[in-house]
Amino acid sequence: MSITGFFNKQILSGILRCQHNQQIATLKHFAPPIDYSNVEMPDRPKLRFVDKVPILPANLRAPKMQKKLKFMRGPELVHHEFLHKQYGIVATGGGRLRWGHFEMMRLGIGRKMDISRMFAIWRVEAPWQPITKKGQGQRMGGGKGAIDHYVTPVKSGRVILEMAGKCEFAEVKPILETVCHKLPFKAMVVSHEMLQEMKAESERLQRENLNPYDFKYIIQNNLGGCHRWLSPVDHKWFGKYH
Repeated sequence: MSITGFFNKQILSGILRCQHNQQIATLKHFAPPIDYSNVEMPDRPKLRFVDKVPILPANLRAPKMQKKLKFMRGPELVHHEFLHKQYGIVATGGGRLRWGHFEMMRLGIGRKMDISRMFAIWRVEAPWQPITKKGQGQRMGGGKGAIDHYVTPVKSGRVILEMAGKCEFAEVKPILETVCHKLPFKAMVVSHEMLQEMKAESERLQRENLNPYDFKYIIQNNLGGCHRWLSPVDHKWFGKYH
């Protein structure tokens, strides 16, 4: 058989296979399985119950506090990384968590997670900051009102909770998203790799910025007399956090 006849026969056989949907054995390339040998499962995989009111000594009266909005403003500088290097919920804005939000996350995640190979931990404290409120219809004055409830202030970038174990992001993300959009501030479900990529992208944009007239330059040089209407928070965070 000539070379031309051989190639024609090969092309004809290929066309017939495509038309008749014949299966052809080929070499498959599968990704290697994920190594979970370094994962240590805790004794209690579910989120623990948090107290609605902080426990104080019997001889101590519950103290009252001011609003302290600085506890919610600005970036989180301490609890902004994952301990288990896997998945979790990260706040993208400031706010306050009440006891009902803790229960919503605890019950919503505990019902759907597989405790045989997953576990979750809190990364925020139980409600500790007192919020006072006066009864309806009272006149002004008469001193500070009584304590109504307690909250946990959260800054932007704070890790709210973590989920880890022998699991992948595709199966953890739907569980965390069911409670993420119910929080009183903006938050997102991320993995450890996504968190590192976001920080690297932010540093790259700041490093490669060619426009010198950014908002920081405008505030520092009082362009247009902006100091007349800017707040002290703008002078500190340059419009990034409110």
